[in-house]
Amino acid sequence: MSGTVSPPSRTRPRTVLISGASVAGPALAHWLHRYGFAVTVVERAPELRTGGYKVDIRGAAVEVAERMGILADIQRASTDMRTGAYVNDDGKRIATLPAALFGARVGRDDEIMRGDLARILYERTRADVEYVFGDSITSLTERADGHDHGRSGIDVTFERGAPRRFDLVVGADGVHSNVRRLTFGPEEQFVRHLGAYISAFSLPNELGLDREELYHAVPGRLSCVYSSAGDPAAKGLLTFRSPQLAYDHRQPDRQLALLDAAFKDVGVRPSDGWTQIPRLLEAARAADDFYFDGLQLIEMDRWSRGRVVLLGDAAHCASPASGQGTGMALVGAYVLAGELAVAGREPQEAFDAYEKEMRGYVAVNHALAEKFAKEMTADTRRQIRLRHLMLRILPYMPWKNLVAKKIAEEVQRGANAITLKDHPVLVAATGHAPATGRAPATGRPPASGHAPAAGSPTYAA
Repeated sequence: MSGTVSPPSRTRPRTVLISGASVAGPALAHWLHRYGFAVTVVERAPELRTGGYKVDIRGAAVEVAERMGILADIQRASTDMRTGAYVNDDGKRIATLPAALFGARVGRDDEIMRGDLARILYERTRADVEYVFGDSITSLTERADGHDHGRSGIDVTFERGAPRRFDLVVGADGVHSNVRRLTFGPEEQFVRHLGAYISAFSLPNELGLDREELYHAVPGRLSCVYSSAGDPAAKGLLTFRSPQLAYDHRQPDRQLALLDAAFKDVGVRPSDGWTQIPRLLEAARAADDFYFDGLQLIEMDRWSRGRVVLLGDAAHCASPASGQGTGMALVGAYVLAGELAVAGREPQEAFDAYEKEMRGYVAVNHALAEKFAKEMTADTRRQIRLRHLMLRILPYMPWKNLVAKKIAEEVQRGANAITLKDHPVLVAATGHAPATGRAPATGRPPASGHAPAAGSPTYAA
C-alpha cells in the first residue's frame, strides 16, 4: 500500500559521508541520493580503482541490481566464461566442465570483473554524488551539543581536505577499514583467519585462453589462470594454505616475498608441478594491480556506533572463499539505504533494523566461507588425484545433473538467504510513486532527472 514518509529533513537533505569508492560505497550512494540525501564519497586512491578479479552476482544481489537499473549493464559487461579445467603438471587438461558449474551460477546469475562493476556504479552516481579521490579520513568526532543552532553530527578531519561536518558517516572501505579502526578499534580484534592466503594480478595472455580458466593443484596450494570477454590480458590467482602471517597490507614487497616462499619449489621442474608457476610469480611482480590478502572473516557484535555505521567487507567480510562478498555489498547497500529512508531523525533505529535484516544472511555466508576455504586446497597428491578423477568422469555419469545441482545448492542458499523488502522510493514532485512500489528501473532520479531541491523530497511506501 502506498503512503508518504517524512523526508530526512524538512529544510535540507541529510548529509552522509561514505568512505570507500569500490562497490559498497557507490551502491549506497546511488540509493541514498534517490532517497533525497546529500552524499559525499571519499576514496584514498587517486582515481577509481578498475582492477581486480572476477566477482559473482547471484540470488538477491541480482534482484538488487535490477532494482538499481544496472542489471543490463552487468550483463553487457559479463565475463562470459565458457569453461573451467584442471590441468596436470604438463599443462594438459585433465577435466573440463562448464564455467557456470565451476561458479555455481543458475538462472540470471552472472559474473563480472570487479573493476567493471565499480565503473558502472561510479558512472551511475558521479553526476549526483560528490566524489573526493586521493584523500582519507583522519578523525571522527561526534557532536551532540546545542552549538551550531542545535545541529548534531560528526566532525570529520581529512589527510588533505578541510574539516567538515556530516550527519552520518559510513565505512564502506573494505576489510582493512579505516573508519572501523577509528570508531571501533584495531582490526586484529575483529579478524578470524581461515587458514589461507590469496593473490590476484594481471598478466599477458600467453596461453591464448578464450573465456576459459585453468586450475592446477599441489598439496596446500592452488593456482589459476583465466581470460574473460573483452580483456586481452589474462588474470592469475595463487592460493596457499598457511597460519596467519605478519605483514603490512600496504607493503607489496613483503607480500610478494611471502608468495615466492609459498610457491618457490612448484614448477621448477616438470615433476614438481605446473611449469607456468614461475612465470606467474614473475607476472605478479610486474603487475600494477597486484592484490594479496588472507582469507578471513570480519566478525563484530555491532556494525554501528553513534552516527557511524559499517557496510560490506568493513562490517562482515566473508572472504573471497565465499564468492559472495560483492553480492553482500550490493544487498547491504540496498538494505541500509532503505532503512535510513524510513527512519526518524536519529539514525539508531535504521542501524538496528539494517543489522536485524542482514545478520542471518551474513551468518550463512560466513559458514560457506569457512567450508570453501578448507576445500580450496588439498592436503595430499592422493586427494588431488581423486578430485581429478571425479571431475573427469562427471560428464559421463547419469547422475551428473544431481551432482551439479548439489554443488550449486550450497552457494545458492547463501545467495538467497535474505528476503528483500520493497523499501520506499523517492517520488517526483507530483507525489506519485511507481505502481510497483519499487525504484524506477532507469537508475536515475524520477521526473526531470535533476537532484531534488533541499527540503523537497517526498517518499512513498
